[in-house]
Amino acid sequence: MKRTVKKQFWFSKAEAQDLQKKAKKACLTEAALIRLLLRGYEPREKPDERFYDAMRELSAIGNNINQLAIKANALGFVDSQMLKNEVLRWHKFQAAIEREFLRPEKSGLKWQ
Repeated sequence: MKRTVKKQFWFSKAEAQDLQKKAKKACLTEAALIRLLLRGYEPREKPDERFYDAMRELSAIGNNINQLAIKANALGFVDSQMLKNEVLRWHKFQAAIEREFLRPEKSGLKWQ
């Protein structure tokens, strides 16, 4: 989307610092934070390192399951459909974790 309308706002020093702090916590620019808020979303703070450690571990496990499925299918002694279903379940779980920790939520503000 091309943005062609410029808006300029005046803040107190405290308001400007608050906006800067909140944008940094969400790993967004100040403009991106304001756009999300205008669309009715409340961004989440960047998760701590535990989240990223868990995501790396989950990704590694998912890769292992996928490799096992390929090998089992080639050797013909494991139900490949069952393993495929498990891999799909795994990917859905990983997406749910990302959604829970990273995606902005719809705001409950009444003025939306």
